[in-house]
Amino acid sequence: MRSDCGQEDESIPQVKVMPNDVLLGEVRKLIDEGHPVTLRVKGNSMLPFIYGGLDNVRFVKCSDYKVRDIVLAEVSKGVFVVHRIISIDDDDVTLMGDGNVSGVEHCRIGNLAAKVEVIIRGSREIDPYSVRMHDFAEYWWRIRKVRRWLLAFMRHTVLKNKVQK
Repeated sequence: MRSDCGQEDESIPQVKVMPNDVLLGEVRKLIDEGHPVTLRVKGNSMLPFIYGGLDNVRFVKCSDYKVRDIVLAEVSKGVFVVHRIISIDDDDVTLMGDGNVSGVEHCRIGNLAAKVEVIIRGSREIDPYSVRMHDFAEYWWRIRKVRRWLLAFMRHTVLKNKVQK
């Protein structure tokens, strides 16, 4: 960024925008090398657990995925999602966003790029696998037939102007 004198101002961070397929492909390489990667998430597909535009998540390499893990998955060439595993059948994985009321994605175990280790909201780190979060996720799964109305209420009241549209 330029200061009033026309020189670059080194103290102001530069923002680079790149397509998700390029960025997340590089993120996958870093994770495969064993580096944890923290990213700000977009979208509302993981409400009420992850708020798009507000929360960051730390991804880590994982070799033993389980049902209910929140993962970064490549569901088709260059298309990545952060969703929860709802079933694993041999090599086939079924995923669903907690903020979705219907619709699932499918991929192979080999297309799971990383597991969410922690959700970062402001200065607070949230363990998505704590007993409290596990119980809430289980309850949220059981009420999926009515969560359409709960999500609509949340988006129009509690979360208005807080999460990415």
